[in-house]
Amino acid sequence: MKKIFIIMVVALPFMASAQTNSIDSAFIKKISDDVLQNGQAYEWLHQLTKNIGGRLAGSPQFAKAIDWGKLTLDKIGADKVYLQECMVPHWVRGKNDKVSITAVNHKSESKPLDALAIGNSLGTTDKGVTAEVFAVNDFDQLEKYKDQIKGKIVFYNYHFIPTNISTFRSYADAGKYRRFGASRAAKYGAVGVIVRSMSESTDNNPHTGSMEYNDSFPKIPAAAIGLQDADNLWKLCQQSTSVKVNITTHGTFLPDERAYNVIAELTGSESPDEIITVGGHLDSWDVNEGAHDDGAGVVHTMEVLRVLKALGYKPKHTIRFVLFANEENGARGADKYAEEAKGRGEKHVFALESDDGGFTPRGFGFNAKPAVWEELNAWKPLFEPYGGSTFTKGGGGTDIEPLKKAFDIPLAGLQPDSQRYFDVHHARSDVFENVNRRELLLGAVNMAALIYLVDKYGL
Repeated sequence: MKKIFIIMVVALPFMASAQTNSIDSAFIKKISDDVLQNGQAYEWLHQLTKNIGGRLAGSPQFAKAIDWGKLTLDKIGADKVYLQECMVPHWVRGKNDKVSITAVNHKSESKPLDALAIGNSLGTTDKGVTAEVFAVNDFDQLEKYKDQIKGKIVFYNYHFIPTNISTFRSYADAGKYRRFGASRAAKYGAVGVIVRSMSESTDNNPHTGSMEYNDSFPKIPAAAIGLQDADNLWKLCQQSTSVKVNITTHGTFLPDERAYNVIAELTGSESPDEIITVGGHLDSWDVNEGAHDDGAGVVHTMEVLRVLKALGYKPKHTIRFVLFANEENGARGADKYAEEAKGRGEKHVFALESDDGGFTPRGFGFNAKPAVWEELNAWKPLFEPYGGSTFTKGGGGTDIEPLKKAFDIPLAGLQPDSQRYFDVHHARSDVFENVNRRELLLGAVNMAALIYLVDKYGL
């Protein structure tokens, strides 16, 4: 009898665990069924991209997106919907950007390259800047030949590392040339910079994005060119004694604009003062529709709210759904959200972001302490039917990172398949037509499942 009793005591926790997993599995299946049958994310994305389009912070289109976001969240039926004011930078591209080869081996030539000014860069005069090209592979070569840079246009032909299965690693590696390349070259007297686009696509679309000037050096114009043109320009520079290029851009900063984070809440039933944040950023670059970056994250966020409401779920914690302002060139919305939360003495417990596109979900990246990481991994089997069971260390996102600094909470970022993301990222091809409805909805399924589990069990 004693042996039987011991077996029962040992078995009870496993029985309870199995029962809990069964309940959770059943509820997550309800989430999936509802989203895949009734989800509105794709339709909302169509509205955002086709009715509004590119939404650079400070622009009239971004103001329209704020109004649309608030109206749509109101219609979903959150307990509370409101705007949180923040001032955002207002960079404008101006007229069309132009980069052209003007001479080869001192003979005049006219060959336009497909180009975009890099975001936050300052423009040229209407005549542009014309100078000889000095082509380098990387910063090491720039330093090696620094005495030959003065008066020239530096061309960084730095490639994505093709062996990284996660293309985000390649992007993080290459991104420093777009962000810091201009000032690194200006330090040695360069008069302009051309950057190979941050992509491994097979087309010739140039990719814009944000850069930073170092105030210690001249603020020279900077542009990105498409990959085919980059290959051709590099080859021409290797074969020729001299290649001259003209860069003509018109970027400038206008005074900061008033903008808003758009926030909706479901009030917690047991711990309303403990807050879970889920969000994406409402702004995009101006040259596309911002469908994957980050229209997908915006409608993912809305879809999580919709499905929880549709299933009658009553959260224990207060869940905030945030459409952040100005992620692309300043992160002012993220900073404001964390700053006000800290100032009000709020208690934040978890934050989830979607800002890696609307492709097939693979899992989540987590920024969490070891004990929390172990707890999260116990949930992996619940995500396997929906494709989101790959959990990796390291994750979050630009818009929720300030919450980590303010509250030292676990962060997570949805990680869709990354192989196609940088084909469209910051390029004219980031449009609604390049988003697949089912892939988009499955991302929302996995996000809603994670929010449900965190809310139910805590971390």
